[in-house]
Amino acid sequence: MVGIWKKAFRLRLFFLSVLLVSSCGSPTNGNQIPVEGKTRVVVTTTFIGDVVNNIAGDKADISVLLTAGQNPHSYQPAPMDMVAVSEADLILVNGFGLEDFLDDLLSGTDTQAEVIVVSEGITPLMMDEHLEDDDHGSEDSLDAVMGQDPHVWFDPNNVLIWAENITSALAGQDPENKAFYQANFDAYRGQLLELDVWIREQIEKIPKNQRELVTDHSTLGYFAQEYGLIPIGAVIPALTTEAETSGMELAELIDTIRDHLTKAIFIGVDFDPNLAQRVADETGVKLVPLYFGSLSDGEPAGTYLSFMRYNVSAIVEALH
Repeated sequence: MVGIWKKAFRLRLFFLSVLLVSSCGSPTNGNQIPVEGKTRVVVTTTFIGDVVNNIAGDKADISVLLTAGQNPHSYQPAPMDMVAVSEADLILVNGFGLEDFLDDLLSGTDTQAEVIVVSEGITPLMMDEHLEDDDHGSEDSLDAVMGQDPHVWFDPNNVLIWAENITSALAGQDPENKAFYQANFDAYRGQLLELDVWIREQIEKIPKNQRELVTDHSTLGYFAQEYGLIPIGAVIPALTTEAETSGMELAELIDTIRDHLTKAIFIGVDFDPNLAQRVADETGVKLVPLYFGSLSDGEPAGTYLSFMRYNVSAIVEALH
């Protein structure tokens, strides 16, 4: 089946390549017709795409595979994605297990692009991935269910490491514009440092005994670690919304919320709220929507900087 899948996509690539050469149509799925002389960059997430845009400016054509609101765990490559990957000079990924689809995607093309893990240099948080027993064999094998938390973008200090890695990758691919990329990095670095200071000021508005987080799934670990908050529970205690939760776990979460006098459950704007609503109905707390897995398509969280400011403002308002 894998061989048939690859052949089918290669045939699509051939015909789409012909169409791209002869057509001046509008971009599809965020992928643009490459401009001669520009570095062709494929990124997996909207977050990475925004950072690349800040550093590369008009020197790169950027294609984003996971569009706003798209779940990486259910992603299926579109033909235009395959074309973009096959023609890329650079492929930039988050890493830490976020892009499980990447191997199949790369093997389905003949891309010669360098794959850069932009999270290189970040120390990952580790946590139980909450897999079913059938997925990992012995219950005594703890290593088999521990996973790296991929949600590094909730700490702008991690995104600064992204920016450093992206600047280096762009300069390596396009050395003639190294000074341009470096100047843009310096400016963006200043914005990230300002964001970090602003977040710390905002968190100070929350009483110390109320700096506890309940989320729909385990997403805010890096944010909590950097800014002194404590995750005390999740509706789905796992790194992905694709995982399962049990009635016992929901009952324990309800008890935790009551014991800690928790004020809110923070849920992703694209997450099915049914389970979280059940917990909210039982405890009387409110559901507060946040952007978790992607930027918004336009306002209010269309850039990484506005994404963080929106989320932090919502968290502070709910908890203070």
